[in-house]
Amino acid sequence: MTFKCGLHMVKLFQPSPFVVQLVGFCEAENVILTEYHKNGNAVNITQMSACNLKFRLKLCLNYALLLEYLHNSPSGMRVMCDSNDLVKLLSQLLVTDHLTLVLNDLDALPEVDHKQKISVKCGHQQLTGTFVAPEQLWPFSSPFIDNKMPSYDEKTDIWKAASVCEHFLGDVPNSDMARYHLFSLHKSCKNANPERRPTANQLVKGYMKAIEELDSDL
Repeated sequence: MTFKCGLHMVKLFQPSPFVVQLVGFCEAENVILTEYHKNGNAVNITQMSACNLKFRLKLCLNYALLLEYLHNSPSGMRVMCDSNDLVKLLSQLLVTDHLTLVLNDLDALPEVDHKQKISVKCGHQQLTGTFVAPEQLWPFSSPFIDNKMPSYDEKTDIWKAASVCEHFLGDVPNSDMARYHLFSLHKSCKNANPERRPTANQLVKGYMKAIEELDSDL
């Protein structure tokens, strides 16, 4: 079932500069063949030699552009559910030869439809920790019950995006200046009220503005 779902989603998003390219598949053998990226996934991307501040800011923008695509995709508004911790999220992304990010694992991208009042829940287990959005945490004092867990929407991706960018920035020279320019944007991403968080499009514009400002300051 997971294989068929993953294959269906990969097909659904072809072609896209934000999704790994499908080369071929064999349903009888449960095989999906995609474009090879020698750099692997994004877990260790900040250790690359080209990883200066400018590059790291472009990674923040790249990730925001990827979210903007998913939240406005031809197949509806999609949420990155397989992203309950930073390493898990980064492992879903491959690094191209041009050092850009593409989504590789697409079997957990449920659809949100605000007009139809359709929201999502990421899995059937209780989520914990500060990386996931507050609305993804069990809100009651009683033991976790899956069918009692409230659902949520794409703004969970925005909450996590700030943490992803902070990770990308790391501690390279002038990263403190970048954090200063991004402070208000990231603070709004971490608003406890999902409706007050920016959209993916606003996030993209915020990163573009910060990059322009830093280009003039540095």
